[in-house]
Amino acid sequence: MPVVNVYNTAREQTGTLDLSDEVFGTEVKDHLFHLLVRYQLAARRAGTHATKTRSWVAGGGRKPWRQKGTGRARQGSTRSPQWRGGGVVFGPHPRSHAFDVPKKVRRAALRGALSRRTGENALVVLDNLVFEEAKTRHFVSFMERFEFNKVLVVVADVDVSLDRASRNIPGVTVLPVVGLNVYDVLRHQNLVMTVGAVEGVIARLKESSNG
Repeated sequence: MPVVNVYNTAREQTGTLDLSDEVFGTEVKDHLFHLLVRYQLAARRAGTHATKTRSWVAGGGRKPWRQKGTGRARQGSTRSPQWRGGGVVFGPHPRSHAFDVPKKVRRAALRGALSRRTGENALVVLDNLVFEEAKTRHFVSFMERFEFNKVLVVVADVDVSLDRASRNIPGVTVLPVVGLNVYDVLRHQNLVMTVGAVEGVIARLKESSNG
């Protein structure tokens, strides 16, 4: 069972915490990371790309020249695909790029991502993360004390003041437990979680949980 130190925002150790092997000490499967990152990024795509077919291009109602006797190939419309300014054959049209991944696979990938960060000693657990004021400078000072560059901060619930203090800092993302995902865990060098967030993640991702 992984054991991590618990710190306060001043980087003073306040205790230790036993982590669940089911969530923070499971097998890491890289192919699941690839699948889940594709799954998340595909779901984010707007899918609004479009081209016009010959029926959607304005004009071209008149036959450009008579059928026979000109020495040129027969043409029915100047909006045919072979004409400049004509329609596009088999072009893209608005659609959803999303595809489905079973919940069991999504949870296994997230457990693997958390286990990887734990094994890399890139997981920092805080007893709490509260500042006197929702100011960027307080969050920057906190990052400097822990020598963070790119960091994902996970808290138990949505924290508006914490989000306000961190939103203008490049490379920083703050998420509640319900928003924790594989893509954000992998793209940040460090992972910070409060004790309450750790408990929430374990409740969400344990094999026996139905959430």
